[in-house]
Amino acid sequence: MRTPLPLSIIKNETGKIYIPANFELKTTIKTVCFGTSSIECEAVQIDKQEIKVSEDIFDSLHIPYVSKTQLFVHEDTLFVGPLVGIFTAGFSESTIRPIGERTLFFAKLLAAEKAVGAYVFVFGAKHIDWEKGTINGLFHHVNGWETIEVPFPNVIYDRLPNRKTERHKALQRVKHRLHNEYLIPWFNYGFFNKWEVHQQLEGDHRVSSYLPETHKNPSFTLIEQMLTKYQHVYLKPANGSLGLGIYQVLYDREKEDYFCRYRDENNQNRLQRFPSVEALINTHFRKRRLEDYIVQQGIHLIRVDHKTVDFRVHTNKDENGKWQVSVLAGKISGRGSVTTHLNNGGVVRTLDEIFPDTDEHNKITSSLESVALLLSEVIDSRQKGHIGEIGFDIGIDKHGKVWLFEANSKPGRSIFSHPKLRKFDKLSSQLPLQYAIYLTEATIKAPEEIFK
Repeated sequence: MRTPLPLSIIKNETGKIYIPANFELKTTIKTVCFGTSSIECEAVQIDKQEIKVSEDIFDSLHIPYVSKTQLFVHEDTLFVGPLVGIFTAGFSESTIRPIGERTLFFAKLLAAEKAVGAYVFVFGAKHIDWEKGTINGLFHHVNGWETIEVPFPNVIYDRLPNRKTERHKALQRVKHRLHNEYLIPWFNYGFFNKWEVHQQLEGDHRVSSYLPETHKNPSFTLIEQMLTKYQHVYLKPANGSLGLGIYQVLYDREKEDYFCRYRDENNQNRLQRFPSVEALINTHFRKRRLEDYIVQQGIHLIRVDHKTVDFRVHTNKDENGKWQVSVLAGKISGRGSVTTHLNNGGVVRTLDEIFPDTDEHNKITSSLESVALLLSEVIDSRQKGHIGEIGFDIGIDKHGKVWLFEANSKPGRSIFSHPKLRKFDKLSSQLPLQYAIYLTEATIKAPEEIFK
């Protein structure tokens, strides 16, 4: 990992920047940049591992405050930063909770900036001043939130909260303009479509064996055929998330009854019996369209205390642009729940708690990590744009076979509520910023690779 350098201001000089002597300069430095702003300068090399800038440069570049930061050199230009913008929506007028219920999440994310050496802020469409080329970004410090005017960033991390917001035309125009007119790279550009991801993975022999049988826009006949084959299936929204709108359909061969397990509008787990698939569908899909759903093979998962278990694996790209596993945890289903999601009554457990036997623990961990990293690489190679993180829901059946249920480009963070997983919360906050540093340097030195 790169070591951040402390940046300070010089009061009695103008037009100068002092940088460490170990930075190899192939030509005379003429310009220094911060985000998309730049100014002419004279660079002086010193023996100390620090950056000093004259006050006029500091002010002209709109550097928000002195901090630890990175320094990049390319040809006759120095780049201080990076300046990382986190794009989202759902802002409030509160100065204490400016991003509503997600304020704490963003505060934790911004708290990682000094450890990695970056300036990080949160912004939305309303914070952009297109005429001045600046953003009134939200920064977080010990004393709380502060709005500071900064230039457009080097990199943008997309944290729009949901698919409905993402489809908003005004936000799409902002994203298109910043990416295409200002050539600012984005990562985690959009939510995954379950069916598209399934098709992409199905076409790759390295990972196709991890996929349950899945079909889009299922007919009554297809659902019946799959129930005969697997005894239970899942109906999932192709563009769903957080376990919402999922139905588990079970078939009792002896009584020839069909059962539907789901979560109702009052967040209660329900189980209903039906004489036929048609009756089930007609009851639950009067307001939903079956063509917006996928049907997926049910898997007989391993159990703990008679409850099913699956696993959440988060992968992130690091400062070298390489995938790594940032957290791995088990999720035990709640009583009568259709999924293991916490909002459906699920419980998070560490793998140590689920598998006290060391050999079994190590075997399961190694298997889950290797599969998640391979899936990350394949999805990354087949999706458009830059992906910096993925959350996987993975299962293991009673025979030890690994199955992929879902891949999420904006994974939830509920598993970090477990006391033993909180240290990984910090790591998974740092890694997106480390990847932003990688993207910044790659854009500076080889933009044709980033925007190809």
